[in-house]
Amino acid sequence: MFLSVFDIFKIGVGPSSSHTMGPMVAGARFLERLRGSPFGAHGLRARLHGSLAFTGKGHATDRAVILGLAGFTPETYAHDAAETVLEMNRTTRRLTPPGLGEMQFDPEAHLVFDFGPPLPGHANGMVLEALDPQGDVLLQEIYYSIGGGFVLSAGEMGAIDDHARNDPSPVPFPFRSAAEMLQMAHASGLSIAQMKHRNESRFRTAAEIETGLERIWTVMNDCIGRGLANEGILPGGLKVRRRARAIHEKLLAERGMNMTAPHVINDWISTYAMAVNEENAAGGQVVTAPTNGAAGVLPAVLRYWLDHVPGATRARVPEFLLTAAAIGGLIKHNASISGAECGCQAEVGSAAAMAAAGLAAVLGGTPEQIENAAEIALEHHLGMTCDPVKGLVQVPCIERNGLGAIKAISAASLSMRGDGTHFVPLDAAIETMRQTGRDMHDHYKETSLGGLAVNVPNC
Repeated sequence: MFLSVFDIFKIGVGPSSSHTMGPMVAGARFLERLRGSPFGAHGLRARLHGSLAFTGKGHATDRAVILGLAGFTPETYAHDAAETVLEMNRTTRRLTPPGLGEMQFDPEAHLVFDFGPPLPGHANGMVLEALDPQGDVLLQEIYYSIGGGFVLSAGEMGAIDDHARNDPSPVPFPFRSAAEMLQMAHASGLSIAQMKHRNESRFRTAAEIETGLERIWTVMNDCIGRGLANEGILPGGLKVRRRARAIHEKLLAERGMNMTAPHVINDWISTYAMAVNEENAAGGQVVTAPTNGAAGVLPAVLRYWLDHVPGATRARVPEFLLTAAAIGGLIKHNASISGAECGCQAEVGSAAAMAAAGLAAVLGGTPEQIENAAEIALEHHLGMTCDPVKGLVQVPCIERNGLGAIKAISAASLSMRGDGTHFVPLDAAIETMRQTGRDMHDHYKETSLGGLAVNVPNC
């Protein structure tokens, strides 16, 4: 099994990797299919199913679909250009995708939120269609946004069976489980990060890997910086006020007065995470880690280590990211990182496991201690539901990232106090998460039909 660090950590746009980035990617992919078809389309239509329908407007899915069908991608997203396209669409009810000419797309008629049964492949399903002048379908494709910005067509989903999952891997360390990862580390004498780097080297040069990882951390850290600088009310109607800047200013003032209350470090950690997720909620640039909804956990832990742990150095950031990506790949391969599929345990839980592993690595942990750190963090998020109020990635998501980061650091610290021997293997925790997600009621899986989403005021 191989999932690149650059697949786990993707630079994109908020507020959601599955509900914003995924539909945008799907729209762009559909345009590519249309460019290669013999049909001259007159119009476009999109139908959203499952969680994309129930919480799509809160996650800006409607906006993402329009932009995707206009040719935008998360990697090349430009805010001002996007606003221009959206305004033109509101006025003309048309889109002009590059290379395809002008096509009809009236959001009120051609963007359908279908609240019936979800499509069979995944909770986040959408149908995209190209239409002739009479409104008949010329070309149709089903796409699934499976979490973390990953998108698969219906045909690609069907190809992911047991045979496909067990195909030979082209990388030297194709671990499909944590047990295999530990076995390969022991046999090779390499760290988890070194094995991950060797795998990446089959597809990229050392310089490309170094540059790519540096770019990932730069975007993460810049996002923290913007979140600590910005203030005001977040969009969406809940009137949630940004808090990271005010808390950060208080922390800086207290530090200047030599206040040393031991619990204050938790406030620093939470503030870093909240800064990221406030930026995400505002539609800013973030890095999936492994998703947008959980994007603040890992950067907060890494920033905590760099700014508050003696001896920390930026030169070891790649080791942190590679280790974290190895754990994220295992979780995605064997369970899910999608809140719509497994609840928030799959998002913040996965992020905490990844961050705990990365921190244990740079603290000098053995592969066994790193695996233990990831297990502790994931185990203590099991069963966590995804119940965003009004479908917005704000309440409880922003604070939840702060608490996830604190749990990750505690998990890494506990693991470093032992020798890596522990009772519950990481593989068991991952499988438990998968089973729990399967059994969890759909009301608690990013539909905003249960939990906090219905027990607090929505406006």
